[in-house]
Amino acid sequence: MTRPSGHEPHTFDGSESISSTLLARVRAKRPEAWERLVELYGRSVYRWCRRGGLDPTDAADVVQEVFAAVASHVVDFRREKPSDSFTAWLAAIARNKINDHYRRRRGWACAAGGTAAHERLQQVPNPIDVSELDETNRLLSRRALWLIRAEFENRTWEAFWRTAVEDHLPAHVADDLGMSVAAVYKAKSRVLRRLRQELDGMSD
Repeated sequence: MTRPSGHEPHTFDGSESISSTLLARVRAKRPEAWERLVELYGRSVYRWCRRGGLDPTDAADVVQEVFAAVASHVVDFRREKPSDSFTAWLAAIARNKINDHYRRRRGWACAAGGTAAHERLQQVPNPIDVSELDETNRLLSRRALWLIRAEFENRTWEAFWRTAVEDHLPAHVADDLGMSVAAVYKAKSRVLRRLRQELDGMSD
């Protein structure tokens, strides 16, 4: 993975409060939170639609429907057990919207379709299996790292990146960056804590 880099309009030192989680900010209808949510998940939802057999134009339309449904119902999302996650909830919405697309396109009336309509829907490719959810969660973490990069000083980020992503020994990183080994561990912990805070409830 390419190393994120960027300017530093804001730094996070672990003591200040970063407005709770992304989910909390989305529920509070903060525009920047919604933009971040779409940036994190937009490409994955589009990929699900394409895996479900939709052409590029229809996939783009269904992505819009998925996020419209999320905007209307995100306040209803609840994580009642550890295995519940926003990613899985979003995937269920996407699957329903893909099915709705096929119903509309092929004239499968929901009310009158009965068993025949159900059987047709079973023939629609399932675009979101367990492995796909796992891949989405991996991509989610990577994209989130890009988005929180600007909150940290260069040396803090470098210490995190080399130890957590590139798997360098903390002692070697400390020597290269002119830090103590304890400071390297602290830098890694700060970035990971911020990432977990941002994505709390998003993945399992």
